[in-house]
Amino acid sequence: MPSLPSLALVTLVVADYDEAIAFYTDALGFRLAEDADRGGGRRWVVVRPPGAAEGTGLLLARAEGGAQRASIGAQTGGRVGFFLHTDDFARDHARMTAAGVAFLEEPRHEPYGTVAVFEDLYGNRWDLLQPR
Repeated sequence: MPSLPSLALVTLVVADYDEAIAFYTDALGFRLAEDADRGGGRRWVVVRPPGAAEGTGLLLARAEGGAQRASIGAQTGGRVGFFLHTDDFARDHARMTAAGVAFLEEPRHEPYGTVAVFEDLYGNRWDLLQPR
């Protein structure tokens, strides 16, 4: 039976490769999976959250030009666009808070799990979520 397509990478437009790598690895605990020079100041930078399947991750793409720079931090129009699942909300919330992650609300308990919205270094909104 042939395998079905799967989601591999999602591009996140960033202002600077190194500051984005530092945030996603240090503050969120992602792993730097790839960082390859593509010439002309371009790099192929992939970070993966803990437990992500090989091949799944965020492609950190430095903005080029005014339209791309304008989209930094607003790729989802101010909505939560990214969902980071955890098996221990309290642990990861405390670790991320200590690392300077900006949570926009206190943790709340919903029928689907424990959740709190946070912003990455550019203002993109994420849910830290421990599903029920």
